[in-house]
Amino acid sequence: MSITTRAAVLRHSTTDQPFATSTPLAVEELTLQEPGPGEVLVRITAAGLCHSDLSVVNGDRPRPLPMVLGHEAAGVVEGVGQGVTDVRVGDRVVCSYVPSCGNCSDCAGGNPVRCVDAQAANREARLVTGRRPFRDASGAELHHHLGVSAFSEYTVVSPRSLVKVPDEVPLETAAVFGCAVLTGAGAVFNTAAVRPGEAVAVIGLGGVGISAIMAAALAGAHPVIAVDTVESKLDSARAVGATHGVLAGDDAVEQIRDLTRGGVAVAIEAAGHPAALSTAYAATRVGGRVIITGLPHPRHEIGIPIVSLVAEEKSILGSYMGSSVPRRDLPRLFDLYAAGLLPADALVTSRSVPLDDLNAALDRLHSGSEVRQIITPGG
Repeated sequence: MSITTRAAVLRHSTTDQPFATSTPLAVEELTLQEPGPGEVLVRITAAGLCHSDLSVVNGDRPRPLPMVLGHEAAGVVEGVGQGVTDVRVGDRVVCSYVPSCGNCSDCAGGNPVRCVDAQAANREARLVTGRRPFRDASGAELHHHLGVSAFSEYTVVSPRSLVKVPDEVPLETAAVFGCAVLTGAGAVFNTAAVRPGEAVAVIGLGGVGISAIMAAALAGAHPVIAVDTVESKLDSARAVGATHGVLAGDDAVEQIRDLTRGGVAVAIEAAGHPAALSTAYAATRVGGRVIITGLPHPRHEIGIPIVSLVAEEKSILGSYMGSSVPRRDLPRLFDLYAAGLLPADALVTSRSVPLDDLNAALDRLHSGSEVRQIITPGG
């Protein structure tokens, strides 16, 4: 058995812009096999467009192609395969792009983002069950994006990729919790463990960076300094808790150090660019923590004076998906949103973008004019 679904398919990566003209994403009518054992059919109602999607389109993050793109989403369970007891038909759910196996030492130890089986599945662009359930008009198999493939009316995922969404959280907002909020807030709460009164700078104000600003303010950090190349994004950051905004440039580090009498305790790099990481490192005080959440091109490297790591006792920590445990952290974050303490609606700068406008939406994302655009695959 299978169903028909419209989906955005990437067959070739390209840097040819504008994407609205080169149209790397083609909306195709596909068949989707029904969920097998340990799988769930989800109707996608909202999907966020993220820089991680753009990095697959432009080739910065090479993935097996052709692929049904999209990894940040929320929707409704429409069917469950044999052995699935975590969710039921009708449940409102948000997707996590690291499914985890639940059995390995990392999963058992509370670090599911490090799950070797899940990382292998994502690297090979398949589900953790081993399947790729999308087929094109010729019957050819299509690759899965990070276990989700959200730019489709329907998709099949692992139940370990799903967390239930409370009724008080709109699905259009819940979608951004699966990547942007979980990564940015997790970097603050989990990786950095920010303490009240610590000075925090966030470099790069996309969905992850704005989420980190919200979380830093909620954690009681002071000051909370937002850094970006786009002035309007500094205004957005101030609206959700930043106490200061600094335009990225030659004097950004000096401004941050002046504001904090020598540097921040925590600098969160959320731009995925070597220059942003250099700024973060230079703006961190003696004994400070530099948290890297951005995913740059695999060839990018930076030089750090080794002596400063020792003499200044700085630490550099990678933070993948905010070092989160989705089934533990997402319910907590939803509760904070429902209480009015985590204003995640501020991330969404465009709603109800149809699948057919995805290429133009990529151009807006690349220009920096949008934080999160919400795609509605079903129209």
